[in-house]
Amino acid sequence: MAQAAEDAAYAKATGKPLKSFLLGLTAGGYIALGFVFYITSQVGASSVAWSGGPRILGGIVFATGLVLVVLTGAELFTSSTLTLTARASGRITWGQLLGNWGTVYVANFLGALTIVALVYVAGTWHNAHGGWGAVVLNTSQAKLQHTFLQAFTLGVLCNLMVCLAVWAGYSGRTTTDKILAVTMPIALFVAAGFEHSVANMFMVPLGLLIKETAGADFWRDAGLNQANYADLTWPDFLLHNLAPVTLGNIVGGGIMIGIFYWTIFHYVEKPSPESEQQVPRA
Repeated sequence: MAQAAEDAAYAKATGKPLKSFLLGLTAGGYIALGFVFYITSQVGASSVAWSGGPRILGGIVFATGLVLVVLTGAELFTSSTLTLTARASGRITWGQLLGNWGTVYVANFLGALTIVALVYVAGTWHNAHGGWGAVVLNTSQAKLQHTFLQAFTLGVLCNLMVCLAVWAGYSGRTTTDKILAVTMPIALFVAAGFEHSVANMFMVPLGLLIKETAGADFWRDAGLNQANYADLTWPDFLLHNLAPVTLGNIVGGGIMIGIFYWTIFHYVEKPSPESEQQVPRA
């Protein structure tokens, strides 16, 4: 599994940038669709006596996004942090690593915004008498209430689980194996309220769009007051959420999973000379 993870990281960082960009677009879209599923599962959840139930359900259905990423070979920034393993082995340069991260990050954002536009134009946010849009607004608002340190730490915890899910997925030999390996770690991070940078690229921009453009009929039907979302702004999102969460995702996935396991299998348990394969080094 460790070798498979490193080989996959090497292939991503040395592949064609256009391929990474296009696969990044799909990954951003798939994660956004996972959040669409999550939002739908949360409509009316505030009226449920056992509040943990809807969160667990939301986590399970959100996992659809990462399942699609894994099964289709899409490139997701959070799992691409594992390319640190290939850099640690000297198989890629820092330039290749950062170039891949930048390409995938931008593509993920554009892919997520594409689904934002489609969901908005489709009017999905009006569903359940504005209840669907209310979930988006309240979830987006909550994400901007964290301090920088809290957002960073929640990002660490999130990508710890995402990269564990991807790592475990390398053990699967069938589609069913991979789905089962991925689903529960993802359900855990969503149910616990951890922060995923790419997922937030969908949720918060959609919340911002609804806040700025919704008519009086939406606010009336949803039972919401637009003034209560005054701090839901682009600067707050980019500086107080997306930036610290992204940094936390890098630490949680790239270091706490990627480098941690790389250290175990390259130093604590070195492969025998007979089994060690020759690999290109940058």
